[in-house]
Parts: sequence; C-alpha cells; structure tokens
Amino acid sequence: MVTRKIYLSILLGLAGLIFVTPQSIAAERETVYTGVTTGKQKVAGHNIQSARQKAESDALGIALQNAFSSLVSGPVFASNLDFFYNRILPKTTDYIVTYKVLGSLENKGYYLVGVESKVDLRRLERTLIDAGVLDANKNRPVLLFFISELTPADVRPRIWWEDTDQPYHSLAEQIITDQMGKERFAVVGNGVQRPDPGFYDIRFQSVQDIDAAIDLGRRTKAEMIIFGSVVSEEAINRMGEDRTFNAVIYLDGYNVVTGEKAVISRIEAVAASQRDDEGSNKAIAKAAELSARDLIDRIDTYWAQYLRKEQSFEVLIQGDKFHPRYLALTRRFKQIPQIESVQPKELGTGHGILDLFYKGSASQFANALMLQTFDGFGLEFIHVSDERVEIQLIGKKEPDPLRMDENIP
Repeated sequence: MVTRKIYLSILLGLAGLIFVTPQSIAAERETVYTGVTTGKQKVAGHNIQSARQKAESDALGIALQNAFSSLVSGPVFASNLDFFYNRILPKTTDYIVTYKVLGSLENKGYYLVGVESKVDLRRLERTLIDAGVLDANKNRPVLLFFISELTPADVRPRIWWEDTDQPYHSLAEQIITDQMGKERFAVVGNGVQRPDPGFYDIRFQSVQDIDAAIDLGRRTKAEMIIFGSVVSEEAINRMGEDRTFNAVIYLDGYNVVTGEKAVISRIEAVAASQRDDEGSNKAIAKAAELSARDLIDRIDTYWAQYLRKEQSFEVLIQGDKFHPRYLALTRRFKQIPQIESVQPKELGTGHGILDLFYKGSASQFANALMLQTFDGFGLEFIHVSDERVEIQLIGKKEPDPLRMDENIP
C-alpha cells in the first residue's frame, strides 16, 4: 500500500502536466484526442467529495486545453486565450466523450487525481471553425455543395440556389456531407446556412450555371464547389414481390481559384422495396454512401497534387529594427526547400516586398515559416491569402521570473 502511494505521488505530484498517449492523433482520420492528465484541489473544511469533483474537473479542463493546442499553432492559441477560457472551458463536458479516474490521493491538504479522457476533436474543431479561430483543414479544401435531387415523388428537381416555392431537402447531400464531416472536411453553406446568391449580387442564368456557382463559392470562402444531381426512379427489374429502384449520383468538383473541373464522380445503386418512397430513399442512401467515399478519395488525390504545385504570391515584411531582422528572415528562406525562388520588388526603410515562388499554397508557406525561430525576434502573420502574406517582425519579450508557491506541494 505504501509503494502504491509513493507511485501515485510521483505520478500525480506534477499536477496539470499531461502524460501523452495520443494514439488517436497519430491516426490521421481519428476524431478523438486521448490522454492522461492530472488535477488537484485544496480540501476545504474536510469536504473531500467537493475537492475530488473539482480536481477531476481541473484534469478534464487540462485535457481540453491539450486538445485545443493540438488543433492550433502556438501563436493562435496565445491570441485566443480569452476565447478558450470564456467560451470553451466553461463547457468542458460538452467536448468530453468519456473519462475514467486512474488514481487519486490526499497529499498535504490537497486532493490529487489522474484522469484518462477522450476529447471530441470533431466537435471542438467545428466550434473553432465556426468562431473563425481555426481555418478548415488546409490539407483538404473547404467545400460548398450544389446538389439537385429528383425522386419519383417530385415533379421537378429540388434545388436551393434559385428562387422556388418548393422546399429543398436532399437526402443524398445530408449523407454525403455527414460522411465528409467525419473525415474532417469543412462544408459551408449547407443546412440552415444556405448562402443567398442575391445577397452577393449573383444571378444564376440557369440551374446549371457553373460560373455563378463558382463565384458564390469564392464569396463564401469555399475552395471547391461540388455541383451535380441525384435522380432516383423505379427500374424495370423486380425482386420477388419487391420492385427495384435505381439511384444515380453525378457530381463534379471545381477548384474555385482556377475554375477548372478537378473531380468527376459517377455512382449508381439499386434497392428493393414494395413502396415508392422507401425504395427511392434506400437507393439514394446506398448511392450517397458510395458517392461520399468516392468523392473523398478523388478530392484527396487532386488536392494533394494541387497543393504541391508551385504557386506565386506576394510577401510583405515590416517591423521594428527592420533591416537586420529582414536579412535574417530572408536568409532563412534558403533553408526552406519548398521555396523555389524569391524576387525582391521593393525595399524601404521599414518594409520590404517580395514575389515568392513556393511549392504549395500561401497558407502552407505561413505554416512552414511559423515553425522557424530567430534570435531576438519573432514573426506575426497579419494577413494570409492566396495572393499575399503580410509579416510583422516583432521583438521577443523577456520571460517572467518563475514564481513558486511554497504552500503547494
């Protein structure tokens, strides 16, 4: 028993530190963050139960903090501390999938616990994306769907991007976007968030106006649009007493930056039923599940190739003590293999402008540069778009002296 207490004391004495077992993060497509964290609370008035609950709450809060930091860079984390503490942390239990207490003990008036927990990364990521804290996964494009759907019960296809009195509901879109969400794709403009083309002064000349759809995609910050149709109908074949129904899904993906058709997907499925509505829905559901998998594979293949293409964009560098820091930064460019070439455009007393050719996107360049460290200064990214990156050179703050509370074990 004494040995066990000594072991727990060693394990839990450094309260608040994480002993990482991030098996889920190691897998690219996992949706939970798993880890072991510790928490501690002072026992007030011999109320051990209250201290235990608060210690567990602290441990779960640290687990959520670790999951948050796994999704964003250090500077983004630092600049959103207020958001984390006021909007995320008070709702810790909303993001905890499950947890169990591994061990606990009382030590010098404090109650300490070790907790293993799983954090719902998908829900946390969705919250951060909706709040604008986190961009969508840049290894995958942000998508906007335009899917028309026609079933035996419909007189004409249901669409959402033209004025119509017919309510829009697409079973195929719901299934496809749900599946892609599980794969951590970001989808904009679906559900209740449909963008109004008229708000952006966009007019569709026809239901198949791809140019207008691409324009709406750009305006809603999508990177690809998925445009196509779903048609289900009764087939001539029968299966015993059941009738059979075919569903066909045609989807094309367009890069909103280049306008090119990048992805073509054609899926067909059959289902049997004695009822029109049931047979149609079963066939659409089967086709939609296959279509989602097909889209994911095709988009991943295309987008990986697209991001590896050499792209050019403008880089503005400015800040205090400009010239020595500018020289240190531009020298560092030579150590980043994805940078093909740098062409100076303008150099002033406090700023410089470059044309940079990079094997990847501007956001990938910014992410790569974020990992670099410099003596005496750091980088703040003021603006990142496909065409321009703006960097502020900032001085490093001296670290605060480390303070220790002698009353805390």
